[in-house]
Amino acid sequence: MSAAAQARRAAREHHDCDGLVALVPYARFLGVRVELHDGVLRSHLPFRPGLIGNPRLPAVHGGVTAAFMENAAILQLLLQIDQDRIPKSIDFAIDYLLPNRPEDSYAECVISRAGLRVAQTMIRCWQKDPDHPIAIARAHFLLATPA
Repeated sequence: MSAAAQARRAAREHHDCDGLVALVPYARFLGVRVELHDGVLRSHLPFRPGLIGNPRLPAVHGGVTAAFMENAAILQLLLQIDQDRIPKSIDFAIDYLLPNRPEDSYAECVISRAGLRVAQTMIRCWQKDPDHPIAIARAHFLLATPA
């Protein structure tokens, strides 16, 4: 059984999502944590001062916010799609709604459509209240290499 299959099984059966994060090096670097809520992964980015992009506001760098949201989508795809390959980003469009303040951030991803080769996702990021997102994004991912 592959590492991806083992991580997916642990997350689905035991709600242990650490193996999924271990498959995505940048998610590990950011310190992303994930929990399963009714079949949807909730990604958590703990705040640390090194994430600040604009010290005058202060606000977390927009690239960190985007990467966190992209990783939330990748982790959701790894959980739901039964394949061993890490999904590759095709495109990513983000709308920044509010500054990402120096506090913990959260993200959830909904897979709108998953075909044999491509998946379309919607990601929402917030801080204190899920009903008040700080950013929303749409992304497409390559799931498999064309035969």
